[in-house]
Amino acid sequence: DAVVHLAGENIAARRWSDAQKARIRDSRISGTRLLVDAVRSGSRKPQAFVCASAVGVYGDRSDEPLDEDSETGTGFLAEVCKDWESETCRLDNVRTVQLRFGVVLSPAGGALAKMLLPFRLGAGGRIGGGRQWMSWVALDDAVGAIHHALFTDELQGPVNAVAPQPVTNSEYTRILGRILRRPTVLPMPSFAARMAFGELANELLLASQRAVPKRLQETGYVFARPDLEGALRHQLGH
Repeated sequence: DAVVHLAGENIAARRWSDAQKARIRDSRISGTRLLVDAVRSGSRKPQAFVCASAVGVYGDRSDEPLDEDSETGTGFLAEVCKDWESETCRLDNVRTVQLRFGVVLSPAGGALAKMLLPFRLGAGGRIGGGRQWMSWVALDDAVGAIHHALFTDELQGPVNAVAPQPVTNSEYTRILGRILRRPTVLPMPSFAARMAFGELANELLLASQRAVPKRLQETGYVFARPDLEGALRHQLGH
């Protein structure tokens, strides 16, 4: 038996008001606490408890390579992720894994789905200076990482669920434009991103996290989509 907990309010659904930030936090912390309490009070313990987290736990870290031994960071998302992960640490005698997901790529939803229309219209471009690192993972490998966490007994604690080849925002923009055969010459300046999205821009669009999947690879996980261009072509059918 195992528990897999992935639920939480979409962090990019809308501009962050105080109420939205409370929903983002409470949906993660309260939901995890409820499940942990249920496991602790139950007579039959699962063999594993796998809980989602995010590379946002590292904060904005420029081009520093980040593995699971790196220090956590500061900021709203970093604090939410730290508290989220801490809830699972209350479990005794149950193997717990906190999967720190990067941006999960799928045309059915999330960041990629939101980018497709402007890019297809030729209105895509880098955000800010474009030097910020983006840790991503193909949907296939996000599912694969969950499966690996469930069935790999030596895997415990934080695990970066990201592809082994992170890219900068400029690289991502150029690759997506090339696949869609559209120009990417309309950048969004940092000030415009902040005006449009407020605090969300600083923590999601302009923050830099260059995470690497050290623990996944050490325990034998083989990525189906290790490079961005191959992953996007597969997802978009190009």
